[in-house]
Amino acid sequence: MTPRARTARSAGYRCTACGHRVTQWVGRCPSCQEWGTLEEIDAPTATPAARARVAAGAPSAPARRIGDVALDSARARPTGVSELDRVLGGGLVPGSVVLLAGEPGVGKSTLLLEVAARHPGRVLYVTGEESAGQVRLRAERTGAVRDELYLAAESDLGAVIAHLDDLRPDLVIVDSVQTMSTAAVDGAPGGVTQTRAVTVGLTAVAKERGLPVVLVGHVTKDGNIAGPRVLEHLVDVVLAFEGDKHSTLRMVRGVKNRFGPADEVGCFELRDSGIVGMPDPSGLFLARFDGPPVAGTAVTVVLDGRRPLPAEVQALVTGRDIPSPRRAVSGLDSARVAMLLAVLEKRGGIRLYDAEVYAATVGGMRIVEPAADLAIALAVASSRADVALPRDLVVLGEIGLAGEVRRVAGLDRRLAEAARLGFTDALVPPGGATAPPGMRLTEVDNVGAVLRALKPR
Repeated sequence: MTPRARTARSAGYRCTACGHRVTQWVGRCPSCQEWGTLEEIDAPTATPAARARVAAGAPSAPARRIGDVALDSARARPTGVSELDRVLGGGLVPGSVVLLAGEPGVGKSTLLLEVAARHPGRVLYVTGEESAGQVRLRAERTGAVRDELYLAAESDLGAVIAHLDDLRPDLVIVDSVQTMSTAAVDGAPGGVTQTRAVTVGLTAVAKERGLPVVLVGHVTKDGNIAGPRVLEHLVDVVLAFEGDKHSTLRMVRGVKNRFGPADEVGCFELRDSGIVGMPDPSGLFLARFDGPPVAGTAVTVVLDGRRPLPAEVQALVTGRDIPSPRRAVSGLDSARVAMLLAVLEKRGGIRLYDAEVYAATVGGMRIVEPAADLAIALAVASSRADVALPRDLVVLGEIGLAGEVRRVAGLDRRLAEAARLGFTDALVPPGGATAPPGMRLTEVDNVGAVLRALKPR
């Protein structure tokens, strides 16, 4: 075959995962680095002028001034679950497609069944992984049985659309999109081609009928959403459902949101009776108890998205003259903790090289931002000196390698949250932070000045 004939027959290859195009086939996509995702695409036979004439069809509606566009179709409607509405930006927008992704067993189906039970309209719950009887048993346990909730155990897109024509629901939940398939394309359910075709079909139905659709998605072992990467571009909202299997805390994090902020976080607690939203999750993150304060604990406030959350850091320093001391970290960045231990030895004069150090958070929270550096340092120093910090003290600040305490973002919001929880004293970096009513601020510019206040008994 001549090069001209080959060019006339094929326009190249397109990646089914990200849409990247190349002129010749390769095993790995140069853009998204996925293997075996390039498919041949046919070249158009018409000339550019002919294609332009075909594309210039009649508009579906005349163009209007932006001030004349109605807003009713773009306003969010509450789902009945306040913590989920917080992440969505007020609720579900008619015609929107939401992708909720999370690990198996984290509670995705339980959360969406709660949404289906509290939604004010008619809801169609399509289950492709479980039978209708299994979903009914979970609904009985969580109290989600109601007359306007309909179940359909289907895995074919055509059957789902037929249910939509019969019921005319106000909300559709598909659990999960990887189990759905359509006869319009080849491939096994859960494959790249089938998952993309099903999502495109459901998105078209949602936009045409003004029907909100919630899709459940799986994640890979790396924590990424399973399926083609183009799936995230097709939907309007992407939510990540996170949680440790050893903790009851569950968090819904916004990853993408065309109708609201993409950095909001919703907190939930998974119980035997279902899942419950927690507008004030401070009780999960603070181990407050009666009695004298204990050495080795410090309280800080972290920002998860735009939401300030209290966090308690605990440290235990034990032993002396140990040849190979152990360092164990839970809920914190181990590299960051190792750096802080080196700063404490060099800048604070605390002997740690021959002692075992354990550091952890309370309530299953994971802290990765540097705003908790000062709290970690004080918890370690408090345990080493066996001197407890005041119970009404909150600590905020980032520590540099020179021992300086640096300013952190959102300091006023963190202090306001700490004041709401009853803290009256705060250690903050210099920079002119405004003290909330009833709180006293102490500015510190060097970690050594703070550590000198911790004298051994």
